[in-house]
Amino acid sequence: MARARPGRDAGGVEHELKAPTLLPEEPEVIVRGRGCRVWDDRGRELIDYRCALGPVTLGYADPTVDAAIRTQLDDGILFGHPHPLETTTAELFCALVPGAEAARFLKTGGEALAAVIRIARAHTGRDRVVQIGYNGWLNSLAAGARVLPGATSDAVPGVPAALAALHHAVDWEDRSALDRLFLTRGSEIAVILVAADYPSIPEAADFYRYLRDLADRHGTLLAYDEMVTGFRVAIGGMAEATGVLPDLAVFGKGIANGMPLSVYSGRREVLGVLDRGDVVVTSTYGGETLSLAAATATMTAIRDRDVIARLHTTGTRLQIGMNELFARGGSGLRLVGHPACPQFVGSDAEIRTFLRASFRQGLSFYRVVYVNAAHAAADIDETLRRVERVVQETAA
Repeated sequence: MARARPGRDAGGVEHELKAPTLLPEEPEVIVRGRGCRVWDDRGRELIDYRCALGPVTLGYADPTVDAAIRTQLDDGILFGHPHPLETTTAELFCALVPGAEAARFLKTGGEALAAVIRIARAHTGRDRVVQIGYNGWLNSLAAGARVLPGATSDAVPGVPAALAALHHAVDWEDRSALDRLFLTRGSEIAVILVAADYPSIPEAADFYRYLRDLADRHGTLLAYDEMVTGFRVAIGGMAEATGVLPDLAVFGKGIANGMPLSVYSGRREVLGVLDRGDVVVTSTYGGETLSLAAATATMTAIRDRDVIARLHTTGTRLQIGMNELFARGGSGLRLVGHPACPQFVGSDAEIRTFLRASFRQGLSFYRVVYVNAAHAAADIDETLRRVERVVQETAA
């Protein structure tokens, strides 16, 4: 039987971070998922900690979400007029997320962040944008910006120099660089767009307070990229976790359990540029009903099943257990950061060796480790037993 192959695009895959680089141990493709496990085209079963790079918060094929999708499918996917779900899903989102006075939908994080940048420029009448962290491929416009979560580039091919010059990439917690930039360009900066540094999330509140004060002193907007942190670190992401509210925010991964949906939200006064027609942000597929039905079911489940606490508890047990095994085995690796999305820290060679050996043991890890609500205590026990074998094998 012929084996499935990744899509035939320029890089062989649809997403660079999904490209299998540790063959033959790493799966080339995944064909099925259920709960916290996935299967590849060779029939291998793996305990999964990639969770589709973050979106799968409840687990693969969650019955509540799948039932909502199937029910809505019978009534239609997309229409030429608004569907009630566009309103009710937005109302539920705003009820759950601190600082979200209004919300609209798109499909991906990149385009939602682009909308936020455009809204901020229109609201402030300013052109410059400060970017901290990875804000999606569409917004990696500044020299030195994150072109992928773990990679930066001094060049921005495909971006006109005049546009790149208006975007300023600043490292996490680099307050001196921010102070210098605002000293010379403060009156020109429309928005600070910040994505949390995963290993630093537990201590991030002070930096967010600093950013809020800096923005307020210069009449600049503050926007949060909550694509990973929203509905994972907390329902309301870093705004809820730190108590520091932004003017604008973008959510996506986590709200629809894998269905394609992003949200841009914030203060009604700022988003008012859309209602006045000053800015047009529109998408034929923003009101696609299957994703909205999935989002309503997912957000409701996260709220009613206390999913965030479960992610924290499960992630803490996994993180502590793995770090104990690393230390006992003399490994230089550690899992650092918030337990719902900790990140491997160590040399690149160590990480790659560990990931390769993990695939051999039926564990699918990513450099950021995501648990979902389907990871039960027995799955964590089994994972730690397998990790112990991986540590022993790599030490040998």
